[in-house]
Amino acid sequence: MEELIKSIKAEMEAISADIDKVANKAAKARVRKSSLALEKLFKTYRKESVK
Repeated sequence: MEELIKSIKAEMEAISADIDKVANKAAKARVRKSSLALEKLFKTYRKESVK
């Protein structure tokens, strides 16, 4: 569970680094990619937290 939380925090840091770069297309793509990764991590977190 700790590993999962570390992964979520790392993705959040990656998003926060790029989220303010509105004019940069590459940054927008990285944010979209990270948001998809976060979605998967959050689904896993929900499954693990119920156990």
